[in-house]
Amino acid sequence: MAAPDPATTSQRLDDQLCFSLYAASRAVTQLYRPLLEPLGITYPQYLVLLVLWERGAVPVGELGTALRLDYGTLSPLLKRLEAAGLVERTRRPDDERSVLIALTEAGDALRTRAAAVPVAIGDAMALPAGEHERLLEVLAGLTERVAARAAELAAR
Repeated sequence: MAAPDPATTSQRLDDQLCFSLYAASRAVTQLYRPLLEPLGITYPQYLVLLVLWERGAVPVGELGTALRLDYGTLSPLLKRLEAAGLVERTRRPDDERSVLIALTEAGDALRTRAAAVPVAIGDAMALPAGEHERLLEVLAGLTERVAARAAELAAR
């Protein structure tokens, strides 16, 4: 007979995978703070910029999907980035209901200054060769399964 799975039977904090994920997320986010502060951006703003640096101008909906954020959370982020002169919001000419988010010249230039951030984060994580990719795969699968289950529960 297999031993019970601590994740489903234990009420000890240290046995909770969700707590380990939460603690790791907070630690990593705290690591970003001193790296992003000189750039004048927060971690959520950095994530928005990463999408724009990768994809170019995108509709708000696509940005929300990429970041897994709803409009109510994303909108204030975009307003702050726009006020800082890093992005601009424009109505799409082909669809007035859709807002396009694009980098300004300053937002595009920030990419060069931010190039050292992933390197510093990678150095701090000190993952063995191949472990970064493996961890990304595990977390992506976990996110997909949990999001699907959450959607099922919400539909009830």
